[in-house]
Amino acid sequence: MTSSRRSNPTPNPSSFILQKMWLLFGLAVFIGGMAPQPTAAQTERPPVPEALAAWIEAGMAAWDIPGMSVSIVRDDEVVFAQGFGIRKLGETEAVDEHTIFGVASTTKAFTAAALGLLVDEGRLGWDDPVTRHLPGFELYDPYVTRAITIRDLLTHRSGLGRMTGNRLQYMPFRDQSELLYRMRYMQPERPFREGYVYSNMMYMVAGEVISAVTGTGWDEFVRQRFFEPLGMDRSSTSITQIGDWENAAWPHQLIEGDLRTIPRRNFDNVGASASVNTSAADMAQWMRLHLGEAGVFEGQRLISPETARELYRIVTPIPGGNREAPITAYALGWTVSSWNGRTIYRHGGATDGMNTTLILIPEENTGIFITTNTFNTFMNALGRKLKDYYTGAEFRDWHEVYLRNYEQQFERVMALRQEIHDARIPGTQPSRELSAYTGLFHDPLYDDVRVVQGEAGLELHFWGDPTQIADLEHWHHDTFRAVWRNPAQREKFVWFQTDRDGVPAELHVQFSLRPMLLQAGAYPTNYYRIVEYRRVE
Repeated sequence: MTSSRRSNPTPNPSSFILQKMWLLFGLAVFIGGMAPQPTAAQTERPPVPEALAAWIEAGMAAWDIPGMSVSIVRDDEVVFAQGFGIRKLGETEAVDEHTIFGVASTTKAFTAAALGLLVDEGRLGWDDPVTRHLPGFELYDPYVTRAITIRDLLTHRSGLGRMTGNRLQYMPFRDQSELLYRMRYMQPERPFREGYVYSNMMYMVAGEVISAVTGTGWDEFVRQRFFEPLGMDRSSTSITQIGDWENAAWPHQLIEGDLRTIPRRNFDNVGASASVNTSAADMAQWMRLHLGEAGVFEGQRLISPETARELYRIVTPIPGGNREAPITAYALGWTVSSWNGRTIYRHGGATDGMNTTLILIPEENTGIFITTNTFNTFMNALGRKLKDYYTGAEFRDWHEVYLRNYEQQFERVMALRQEIHDARIPGTQPSRELSAYTGLFHDPLYDDVRVVQGEAGLELHFWGDPTQIADLEHWHHDTFRAVWRNPAQREKFVWFQTDRDGVPAELHVQFSLRPMLLQAGAYPTNYYRIVEYRRVE
């Protein structure tokens, strides 16, 4: 049986706009080349801003952040590495520079660099068709199946959108082979190579390419080729490698106005997109590899000059990516923009209850790593404060800017959420007895969900996975609000449609792909996918 899926993607930029953005980037590079050199006062600045630790601690208090860890590299030296706060609410163990955090999508740079090593060895090419290395790989469009390359996987231009990511889970304990198979049922949000659509799934495919070419799993390849030579002894690629005794942070999330500890997120089956766990001290070594003579670490060349340049070469413009830069674009595992006339390589990382940013300023030979164990934008304020400092920009109170913007956004989004609640129709009942809604429903992309009648009401059981259960609260008519038992996943709306005999024949599930503000909840959202499951039993 087939089913349709309706997405509400972000608008598709026209080719004219994309061409204009490329011209703007060329202008930015030209202007950047003419940027004034730092003054004597700027070049004599201490390697770390004065009272940095105090500024961080004050910001953490204002934002109610339990723990944070920061490292800064300058001229191939680690000039700052320090932890702040606590690993877990209600406990006293402190965060330090060796505390492990899940750094989510900063993993993508490891995957791109790992493929770069295989390019250096002549085992694959950036523009190889994916099917050359994964013959069974298939996408919705036969042309795209034949044409999509390794470079396309890494640059978010496949046209395929979100399936998994922060809070959003997709068959978390099925293996990669099944996820690869189901990609053939995923309809694109944009035409192939005609715009930026962020995709964790394509990085999962990239990880499978590494496994196919080397005969070594992505995890082991990254450990052998990066963690070991860089001395990243506390880094891993799975939460299953973090023992209860470890110096490791726990994630936290603001839920209904209450900051709560939530479970760590397992990203194993899409590991190449988001599964690295590491510390500020370890990430300082990763930054050293990419700064100075990029690809060289303590005199040993790990990545060729050609591949290092290719990693940072822009491919896909990102509309509206950074108001302070003429253009923001995606390269191979890195976002490229500019700041105060300097080129910036950066990437964020967001996993359930953890937030990370990694910033490289190659012209200043400076790297900045910030990670926290709850969602916040204070880390962005800190990142901008440090970018200002190291590029000689005038001081601006970014903490005040971000805090004010967050408070305004929170108020606005909560008002929209209340509008959804106010639109609820009181006094209605489901059209059938609850037992009539039970059964197995199927979609080719999302597989099975079973509707079960439990003691407290209806339940959704996704993929036969005991960690993926949501309890249904009647909303109105045949619409329910599904509340996940894992609080990190929040909630979603689902509704049943009956056939001509009055039998609930379809289950529609609205997956929120990106909430407007997660601190408010999974809804409201303007980026979602409605999956129309059909009854099969």
